[in-house]
Amino acid sequence: METAQLTCQHCGLPQDQVQTLERDPIMLEPDMRPLAHTVPAERRWIELSDGRVTVYGVCPPVVEQRCRIEHALACPGQELPDLWRWLTMLRDENRRKSERQRNEPPPVPPGGEQLPDVG
Repeated sequence: METAQLTCQHCGLPQDQVQTLERDPIMLEPDMRPLAHTVPAERRWIELSDGRVTVYGVCPPVVEQRCRIEHALACPGQELPDLWRWLTMLRDENRRKSERQRNEPPPVPPGGEQLPDVG
């Protein structure tokens, strides 16, 4: 089974179009095969001998097992998918916290006196 390399419509970078066991196409990041234990179980795509891929949900995976990841996870032109709801909520809260922090006046040094503006 051949892999087709297509251009991502979101970022313009190449992506590999590979068939799953069900013969559905999936877009994978080219030339990247991280260790499977570093990728969430439902995001590990294992290459089979016939060129197709399947999700590898074994936990924990064999230490030296390599996998592929979806291009959408690495695409700079797409929002990161909601992998873990709590993590998405944390990112949203941190974004709001960061915006509030940028709008706050600088902290007053100990002793309560403002430093003179010398700049």
